[in-house]
Amino acid sequence: MATNITWHHGHITRSERERQLNQRGVTLWFTGLSGSGKSTIATALERELVWKHKKALYVLDGDNIRHGLNKDLGFGPGDRQENIRRIGEVCNLFTDAGIIVLAAFVSPYKEDRDKVRALLDASERDPNDEAPSSNQVISKRRKNFLEVFVQADVATCEQRDPKGLYKKARIGEIKSFTGVSPDAPFEAPERPELTLNTGTLSVEDCVSQLVEYLNTGGYLAV
Repeated sequence: MATNITWHHGHITRSERERQLNQRGVTLWFTGLSGSGKSTIATALERELVWKHKKALYVLDGDNIRHGLNKDLGFGPGDRQENIRRIGEVCNLFTDAGIIVLAAFVSPYKEDRDKVRALLDASERDPNDEAPSSNQVISKRRKNFLEVFVQADVATCEQRDPKGLYKKARIGEIKSFTGVSPDAPFEAPERPELTLNTGTLSVEDCVSQLVEYLNTGGYLAV
């Protein structure tokens, strides 16, 4: 771990950035099996919020991240943990910037997801902020991390198999494949903020529920 380093505070606070954007920074963490619909829903929500609600968002997709930031990581337990740790730090920065982050990752281990939640929800108000008003005090208690369980069983995901990964896993071409390989379990969330059963809900239905959640939660306006 690096030593002799000090966090450098800027002149613009998080609350000021959020007021400029007229939204609250937050990370929606989409977790679920491969093929459950995480990225499909995330990108559909992005389109809805950008074009209809004029919000600033960014989608972090599991495959995309492994093309760059995490291209040095494999799929063993240790590398999976480091993958999620790095993404959590990226989400923390985006959220502090006042951006709505849509993070779509299998993220099979509950402990790893809980660590990201703890990281984001431990973020305190910028010490350079002015004394909080009553509205800001309420805002401070608002969650920075929202876990969205994109629920679909293995059979449903395997039937979809948009990338052909289940087929490869079944014939042994992919080792340690989540939900198929004995050494790669998926630990479902116990208390997610939102559960979307994509076996019964359409993409449009899922987006509608997410928009309603964000709107009623006070994330789409300051």
